Amino acid sequence: MHTPKIGPSRQGENLNWHVLGPGEPALTEWAALGLELPDRDVIRRYRLQRVRDQLAKHDYAGIVLADPLNVRYATDSTNMQVWILHNANRYCFVPTEGPVVMFEFSATDFLNFPFELIDEVRPATSWYYFAAGSTYREKAEQWAAEIAGLVREHGSGNTRIAIDRVNPEGVVALEELGVRVHNGEEVMERARAVKSPEEIKAMQCAIAAAETAMGLMHQHLQPGVTEQRLWSHLHAENIARGGEWIETRLLASGPRTNPWYQECSSRVIEDGDLVAFDTDLIGTYGVCVDISRTWLCGSEHPTAEQREIHELAQEQIDRNTTLLQPGVTFSELTHRSFVPDDETYRHYTSLYHGVGLCDEYPVIVFPDEWDDVGYDGELEPGMVICVESYVGRRDGREGVKLEEQVLITDAGPEVLSNYPLGLAG
Repeated sequence: MHTPKIGPSRQGENLNWHVLGPGEPALTEWAALGLELPDRDVIRRYRLQRVRDQLAKHDYAGIVLADPLNVRYATDSTNMQVWILHNANRYCFVPTEGPVVMFEFSATDFLNFPFELIDEVRPATSWYYFAAGSTYREKAEQWAAEIAGLVREHGSGNTRIAIDRVNPEGVVALEELGVRVHNGEEVMERARAVKSPEEIKAMQCAIAAAETAMGLMHQHLQPGVTEQRLWSHLHAENIARGGEWIETRLLASGPRTNPWYQECSSRVIEDGDLVAFDTDLIGTYGVCVDISRTWLCGSEHPTAEQREIHELAQEQIDRNTTLLQPGVTFSELTHRSFVPDDETYRHYTSLYHGVGLCDEYPVIVFPDEWDDVGYDGELEPGMVICVESYVGRRDGREGVKLEEQVLITDAGPEVLSNYPLGLAG
């Protein structure tokens, strides 16, 4: 039996956290900055249409979404996002034409009430091993039968569908029922790449909240604080403003900044240390804020090496940002970008990457990697691109990590992140 949507509780009051919104102090802070709140209904309709446009382009009858970020993009509905990332208890079917069906985790169908684009809610069939044990093959066949039924009902004879994440038993079971399975990641990455004006409003709010949290974190940057304690202030303040979770623990100090990618530790930060971090957080409205800064701790003046590597990193950010023009190809970005001398300095793992609900398509690689892992395309207005820099001397003690979040417009790049790039924070 299909489960209908359940209305709000408490005599008509809707207590869903999406409806309640980010609340204070975010709303007051955003108003003081002159930021407009996004129209989330407009965002939802835009995103669903982007998905359907991609499905039509590839001649698919629909798509099954299991990645919670893709489910959110298509429906805006969420449920224990990080837990669902590794427990396949929730998915949805989006037809190219027809009703959107959410398959929901046990007894939580009511969470979908606020979302006008979800037409039906059914109980999920969980067939990953933790949930199904030795019955996972039978459960996969049950799952496939229900998906195949939707394809037959709404596909107008088209049996080609996309899936973003699925174990092999599910593919086999669907194909035995005559449903042909194709790559759903391509559909979703292409759909998510171009943001609407309302999505940019949401991103500006998320960035403002994260940057306020960064400023409050900086107030706690004193000799004697541990990396972990310092890091905790950023994420406590992000959550207080409606933010959601952290993707990484990339904060390091002193000698742990070179090479890059040490995650934050119990190390005590010392006077004169560089402290470098990458926010890598999912903020307000589920938007990723991915910016990096490097600060000098304490009252010491920066050393000659610290000044040198910071100036190079900032030059890389500034020069490479100017290249972000609509119509510029990924190959041009790879081969025209400024990169400090590779024999003297370590660098980051990419030059640029897209960002939205997380790090997204595209990723722009260094020239020496182009033949092996590079792929081409071109920048479009509405894309949001992170410009990356890491500079650390190969024979040096410390490194500098900087990163800006940049909107591609018809007129060129618009830097969305506003926090100062300097060592003083």
